[in-house]
Amino acid sequence: MVSCNQKTETKVDKTVTTIENAIKPDPLPSWNDGDNKKAIIEFVEAVTNKDGGDFIPAIDRIATFDNDGTLWSEKPVYSQLLFAFDRIKTLAPEHPEWKTKQPFKAVLENDEKALMASGEKGLLEIIAVTHAGMSTTDFETIVTNWIATAKQPDPRFKDRLFTEMIFQPMLELMEYLRANDFEVFIVSGGGIEFMRPWTEKTYGVPTQNVVGSSIKVSYEYNDGKPVLMRLPAVAFIDDKDTKPAGINSHIGKKPILAFGNSTGDQEMLEWSQSAGIKTFQGLVHHTDAAREWAYGPDSKIGTFSDALMTKANSSGWNVIDMKTDWKVIFPHELK
Repeated sequence: MVSCNQKTETKVDKTVTTIENAIKPDPLPSWNDGDNKKAIIEFVEAVTNKDGGDFIPAIDRIATFDNDGTLWSEKPVYSQLLFAFDRIKTLAPEHPEWKTKQPFKAVLENDEKALMASGEKGLLEIIAVTHAGMSTTDFETIVTNWIATAKQPDPRFKDRLFTEMIFQPMLELMEYLRANDFEVFIVSGGGIEFMRPWTEKTYGVPTQNVVGSSIKVSYEYNDGKPVLMRLPAVAFIDDKDTKPAGINSHIGKKPILAFGNSTGDQEMLEWSQSAGIKTFQGLVHHTDAAREWAYGPDSKIGTFSDALMTKANSSGWNVIDMKTDWKVIFPHELK
């Protein structure tokens, strides 16, 4: 027989729980209520519930995020490519031959057609010239100074800094994960030493949690002091099927949550899903031409292909529709 006191206590407990749930702050306030927001919260609650069957110890709560197009805008052109173009123009007085030599001539004349005609070979030549021939310390200083003033070229955004073109909903997601003892990493095709100078200030992701493409370096001495000199040779490209290799090399564990936005991230999401425990995979689908850009299967451009959408649907990945899932896109919209 249940006593009146026990019944009263049970009723009070349920009331308290209901009130606590009602006043609990929304961990993802810039996300619209819907299946994707619900799935994220349910996943985090499941893997952090010690009494549940899907509990995962904090030491194994690894989350990986692509950068370009996943954490900030990648249109109308990759920021690192604009960095390289700016470096060409800065270095041009020391290289008068560039006035007549492609692809440098195209950069100096803002000739997009000629630049595209130079293809991947031309872009790699530009990267090699602008990213090598200096110490790692000097390169960090150059990047730090550039990112502090570099602005989005699209006139719609009134010359906002690149670091203002970050996605507010993803900032909230990373903070929510950290609050629940996840270790958050960036795993990007971008240059690792291009990203490291600013990721902690911008995303809260420290330098040691950045995985990216890299060039070779050599150990040398400058006035008797050891330095690492950047060489014009690729060491590692962190994209597509090499992303799992980068994760394995830098992190040593499979992520239980992985987010991307393109075909370059497919293998990272597959790698995460193969962990053999409860996992979450998300793809940011750029569908909002008014507030950002729209590209992918619906627009027939970009790297979010029909095949990737098919893969996401068949694998049970969560496709985040930017237009419908996000209340705001950029932090400045909160103001």
